[in-house]
Formats: sequence, C-alpha cells, structure tokens
Amino acid sequence: MKIVIAITGASGSIYAEDLIERLISVEHQIDQIAIIRSKNAELVWEHELGTKLPKHSKIKYFEKNDFMAPFASGSAIFDCMIILPASMGTIGRVANGISDDLISRTADVFLKEEKKLIVCPREMPFSQIHLKNLLRLQQAGATILPTSPSFYSNPKSIKQLIGTVTNRIFDHINLKQNNTFRWGE
Repeated sequence: MKIVIAITGASGSIYAEDLIERLISVEHQIDQIAIIRSKNAELVWEHELGTKLPKHSKIKYFEKNDFMAPFASGSAIFDCMIILPASMGTIGRVANGISDDLISRTADVFLKEEKKLIVCPREMPFSQIHLKNLLRLQQAGATILPTSPSFYSNPKSIKQLIGTVTNRIFDHINLKQNNTFRWGE
C-alpha cells in the first residue's frame, strides 16, 4: 500500500505522529508513506510535540509546492490520502476545487480518480461554512473522520485516547492492526 499523509498547520500534530508511528509498526503492509507538510505544520509539530518530523526508510517528504510529486497526477498509483490534522482552510480549498498547493492538488486528484481520501478536521466549533465544505467533500467521495476520540475502551493515557482515532483510520484504509478495542468483543 502506498499512502499520502498531508499534515496541515491545524493543532493536533499528536494525531499525525501516532498515525505515522502505527504505519511504521506495520511496515510489512506498507510500500511507501509520502508526507506533505506545510511550513506551519512543521512549526505546530515542533511547538506541540517538541520534536522534528520522524525519519524512516518508508517515509518520503514533499514540500507543499512540489507539483512534481508523483501523486500530483492521476497516473500515479497511490492507494489513499489522509489529511491529518485538516485545517478548515485546507478543507475549504479542497471542497471548492482550489488546487493551489500540493495538498489541495493531491486531494483533488484522489477525488477525481475516486480513490480513498480521508479528511480529519481538528478545529472546533464548526461554522456553517465549515459544515457545508465538509458535506461537499463527503458528497464528492471523501470520508470525513473527525479527530473525536472515543471513551468506551477506557483509555488510560493520552496515547491510548489518540489511538481511538488512528485505529479508525486504519480500519478505513483496510490495514491490519493488533490490540484494537472492538465493541462487544
């Protein structure tokens, strides 16, 4: 599986960090992890987590203005794109077909090619404009997966709480994972 992760400047870098760590832990299921990040995403990541973005042999980073990235074209074979955390500015641009950077262009490609696009909004509250943009994306084929953790698994740490969101992302991209809480099991 080849995955594109777009990290925007919205708060919530911990979600992207957890997703990347989980993807690396199942690297036998992954061929490539392509990460697009904005400058603000890097700044927010460092501010919230106190670290730099991770390095790994499966990860390749792309600048948000690199339109030569393979997944900027529908002819590239990538399986899914996850925007996490997704700022409302990014959501607005994607929902309205404004492909002014690699994040919005790639999302546009995934929608037009009917490939899996998962959008994880982190901001709140939602205005009417935000809700209309999210609905527009869902109607265009995107999965809207808010960063709203669940509590029925009785998470004991922030890491476990964050994992309730990234577990759902794994489910939506059909990756096998261990130690996942399932209701009724």
